[in-house]
Amino acid sequence: MLRPALARGTFAILAALLIALMLAASISGTVHIPLGALFPLLYATPQTPDETLWQTVLFDVRLPRVVFAAVCGGGLAISGAAMQALFRNPLAEPGLVGVSAGGALGAVAAIVFGATAFGWIAGMAFCGSLAALFVAWQIGRRSRAVAGLLLAGVAINAVCGSLTALCTWVATDAQLRSLTFWNMGSLAGGNWALLAFLAPWTLLLSVLLLREWRGMNALLLGEREAGHLGFAIRGLQRRLTVLVALLVGPLVAACGTIGFVGLVVPHLVRIVLGAQHRILLPASILTGAIALVLADWLARIALSPAEVPVGIVTSLVGGPFFLWLLARWSKP
Repeated sequence: MLRPALARGTFAILAALLIALMLAASISGTVHIPLGALFPLLYATPQTPDETLWQTVLFDVRLPRVVFAAVCGGGLAISGAAMQALFRNPLAEPGLVGVSAGGALGAVAAIVFGATAFGWIAGMAFCGSLAALFVAWQIGRRSRAVAGLLLAGVAINAVCGSLTALCTWVATDAQLRSLTFWNMGSLAGGNWALLAFLAPWTLLLSVLLLREWRGMNALLLGEREAGHLGFAIRGLQRRLTVLVALLVGPLVAACGTIGFVGLVVPHLVRIVLGAQHRILLPASILTGAIALVLADWLARIALSPAEVPVGIVTSLVGGPFFLWLLARWSKP
């Protein structure tokens, strides 16, 4: 286990890396902003047409998108860490109980039935996430072990995936372009108005999850042992599941389905820093923010001026890592 001073140093390094990466991502793209002009643009009135263009791009496009990526990455990563503690399985992630698949189905159904406003589509995605969680919880609660919730989530993922494919099959050509956003994920919708709701909501739910670090540590010992330590297991499992769903639901509604961040990031942090959740959870937030800001940056500049869906970038990195993880687990 890391000593407190070493843990604080690790957090400081991760925070500094995140800030540096956010600044680098803010000046890179189709319109390049010189590094020397970045800080004057933050507080001074532009003096030339180029500076006016740079300031508009910086404040109206780049900064909200970069902050949006950091918020989504941090939220997905801490959700993954909580789910891995809940299931005592490093292969768990927020989508395991059907939250992500339910959100994607809600959004896709809204598009196919004619909704065009972002608010309606995002609202349907949120409702789909909560509905999937409610069904998984009602079915899974009949089993005394958390495996019941896991199996219910697998079935809900299969059903939601089939219904999403059916909606895609009946969609028009114009609707298919919109469906790509939800199937592959995108952070292009990030703006200050969205962040005004999403950032405080993500922060609040993250703080509530951080408060459960003692219970997550106890769950690593097993449900029976955690109960002997005085933890009310059913209540703890219920709180973790609901908090993760309330956190991931709006994120799926805002950025679509972005895979592997909630799976890979907590596992990487656990390998480096250990399984003490008092350190693992905040480190996962910072590392998740770094990972998604970096992925979105690569998605924007790799084929500029075209943009690759960020979900493709995270899958290209996370998929091979997941296979390595499975191979590592398969060793006798």
